[in-house]
Amino acid sequence: MSNGSNETVFSALSKEFLRVVEEAAIASARTMGLGKRKFSDQAAVEAMREAMRTVPMNGRIVIGEGERDKAPMLYIGERVGAETGDGESGFPEVDIAVDPLEGTNLCATGSANAIAVLAAAERGGLLNAPDMYMNKLVVGPAARGCLDIDAPVADNLKILAEKLGRTISDLVVSVLDRQRHEKLIADIRGAGARIQLISDGDLSAGISAAVGGSGVHAVMGIGGAPEGVLTAAAMKCLNGEIQARLVLKDQLHAEDHGKVTDDAETVARMKEMGIADPSRVFTTDDLAPGKHIIFAMTGVTDGKVLRGVRFFGNGKRTASLIMTTLPHKVRFVDTVHVEGGPETVIRF
Repeated sequence: MSNGSNETVFSALSKEFLRVVEEAAIASARTMGLGKRKFSDQAAVEAMREAMRTVPMNGRIVIGEGERDKAPMLYIGERVGAETGDGESGFPEVDIAVDPLEGTNLCATGSANAIAVLAAAERGGLLNAPDMYMNKLVVGPAARGCLDIDAPVADNLKILAEKLGRTISDLVVSVLDRQRHEKLIADIRGAGARIQLISDGDLSAGISAAVGGSGVHAVMGIGGAPEGVLTAAAMKCLNGEIQARLVLKDQLHAEDHGKVTDDAETVARMKEMGIADPSRVFTTDDLAPGKHIIFAMTGVTDGKVLRGVRFFGNGKRTASLIMTTLPHKVRFVDTVHVEGGPETVIRF
């Protein structure tokens, strides 16, 4: 396909992916506040998988709910879409990263910033990252290319403040509220900046850091590698930046040791996925090298960027963010899903 036809195809796919994240968000929102984290996640996964069945693509999951032997749906390597597998339909080959419900705990407790997320690109356009921890530094366009994940925190904050035309005391940095971040939190506060501690959802925080007026100026610390790839896709659309490095078990706090495999096994898995250097620093373009990036997310619970799903007697209302690189567009989509007959009262 020519670049022009690719642009047309991916523009059409963005509308399909809007439907996919809407369905996942609606399904998980029905479980909001029930206190059943796994149930909420399962509802989102099943709805997203079902919605993708009819998308006109030859899709492949590169970031998903786990490996084939660990998760029954949306596993890494799973084929999705309307393509039958014979390759004769002419559907585009698409790599997909999904987080059907980012913030499962947030949904289960009715807290803010739970979202349904999907990123897509042409084949090879998203890193097939292992499901492990990743140290991240996320900033907006003003500081892109100016910070260094290996530099002292105080140095990075000084540069960030200069690029934003602020003092360090004006800066707010989002950090996951984990014991592993005790030193990072002390360093940020020691430099004079303020901290927004978040219980979950560093992807939402990364998007906030890349847009003006959110009150968040950077994200620092260790979170999930799959979320890092999704964040990179969003940064490609928002002109922001993520720098990241995968984190091995011996570099983690003891609280996280039970959640990861031994380092030898992890390094072997990384090599299988094409990551030869465990200490490599990944840039935005390393994590999301594709030219045709689509990023779609729908709010499940109210957040800084999007409102959550709202239900009324004969329908529901969703708020979504759809971003593409070619054409370079950022769209906010507010949808009323109408159910019932002609007597239905539509609520705005």
